[in-house]
Amino acid sequence: MNENSCSFHEKELRDGQVESVCAVCPPPYDKENSVLQAFRGIPISELKNHGILRALTAEANGWEPGAVSVEVLRAQEEWEAVDNIRAETGQSSSDQPGQLISFNEALQHFQTVDLSSFKKRIQPTIRRTGLAALRHCLFGPPKLHQGLREERDLVLTIAQCGLDNQDPMHGRVLQTIYKKLTGSKLDCALYGDHWEDLGFQGANPATDLRGAGFLALLHLLYLVMDSKTLLMAQEIFRLSRHHIQQFPFCLMSVNITRIAIQALREECLSRECNRQQKVIPVVNSFYAATFLRLAYVWRTQQKTIADSGFVLKDLEVLAKKSPRRLLKTLEIYLAGVSKGQASLLGTQKCCGPQASHSRDLTFTGVCDLPPHSSKGTRLI
Repeated sequence: MNENSCSFHEKELRDGQVESVCAVCPPPYDKENSVLQAFRGIPISELKNHGILRALTAEANGWEPGAVSVEVLRAQEEWEAVDNIRAETGQSSSDQPGQLISFNEALQHFQTVDLSSFKKRIQPTIRRTGLAALRHCLFGPPKLHQGLREERDLVLTIAQCGLDNQDPMHGRVLQTIYKKLTGSKLDCALYGDHWEDLGFQGANPATDLRGAGFLALLHLLYLVMDSKTLLMAQEIFRLSRHHIQQFPFCLMSVNITRIAIQALREECLSRECNRQQKVIPVVNSFYAATFLRLAYVWRTQQKTIADSGFVLKDLEVLAKKSPRRLLKTLEIYLAGVSKGQASLLGTQKCCGPQASHSRDLTFTGVCDLPPHSSKGTRLI
């Protein structure tokens, strides 16, 4: 203990304010114990008048920090730069991962917000003239019931909405899709190469939603959040990472959403919607059934990325012609999975999470084929 500390002790002894204080300067740790013992029994209201406390307070008030080293300043700048990167990429700075969002919660969001500007853009049905209109009237599917048309228009309106990374709900949808497909428990950045691993063409998923809008993401969300279809989604995702038959999973899903939109507009789903008195569940099931059919064809016929455009066009023809057949196949598949039966897609050789699909391969969607290869079907 220094001389000042000893003098403080002696002064307290003379004044008689402290019962016993060690006259010999003790080691630092003994000093702390002695001071604590000295304060025992003193009322809190009197502590401010205590000589030792006033001295310690005055000494603390006169303390000044030493000079900050260059290393500390550099570390502080690097940490601030990390926060800025997180803000720019849309990644939450919170250590707590975001909560998953269900399909119904995301759908309710669109049911409550104002979509009037997007609704103006939709064309609920295909306009036919001449013989095509007459043939459709005589031999085509029935018209959608009047009470279901508002629900149909909502589906088509959502397809007009783009991805807005400033909307928290949109970000939660992306995060949920990523976590469910990868098994990750942590949030990811809204921009980055990790989206290419899921089958988008670039670092920003918004650039791949042409022709399907946010409905494409809602369909993916439905696929991974419905307990009946999650296993199917994971199976198809593994197939998409096959070392030979690989394909961009999310981009393929967007194209299947386009087929579903076109089938709805051409009234191919009207009979089933009228039967179930619902539109959105029918469109969701049709999307899942079409995706299942694509995976089956891809697996059994040994298709590769070079065949993607033609596979999708043939799939579009089949889906519009026999939607009930596809839906029945989906029912059988889901029933088999629920009973714990073997995969209906068959055992696959998967390349594993560390070897994703090659980013140099070219994917052809339903909008990218030349007109002469469409075999009379309409492109969206």
